[in-house]
Amino acid sequence: MSATRRLPRWHAVMKGGNQPQALAAIIREDAVFHSPVVHTPQRGRAIVVAYLAAAGQTLGNASFRYVRELVDGENALLEFETEMDGIHVNGVDLIRFDEDGMIADFKVMVRPLKAVNKVWEQMAAQLERAG
Repeated sequence: MSATRRLPRWHAVMKGGNQPQALAAIIREDAVFHSPVVHTPQRGRAIVVAYLAAAGQTLGNASFRYVRELVDGENALLEFETEMDGIHVNGVDLIRFDEDGMIADFKVMVRPLKAVNKVWEQMAAQLERAG
């Protein structure tokens, strides 16, 4: 299924604050998440939802915006910018959709190094609070 047809669902969930229930509705049961700060891929809907919900709380502040989208078949690359505690964060979300339009694989990459460190710090705190 073309990512072009599924991206509006992702953007709607983002605008809604990355709520766990909304995320779970668009993520496959066996989805995989690749974090910019965790070495091993995280597998399964529950953990992917936890990471994406936490990212919404840390990265998804008032300065967050997507600045570019590239789509190729079932893959979408979304470049984003935001600011966290005065640090400019530039990154990409690489999303692969399955044939049913559900998110099967989600990879986040962040730059520069100061931004990676800030994301790690705030994501760890958010995930700890969420349990």
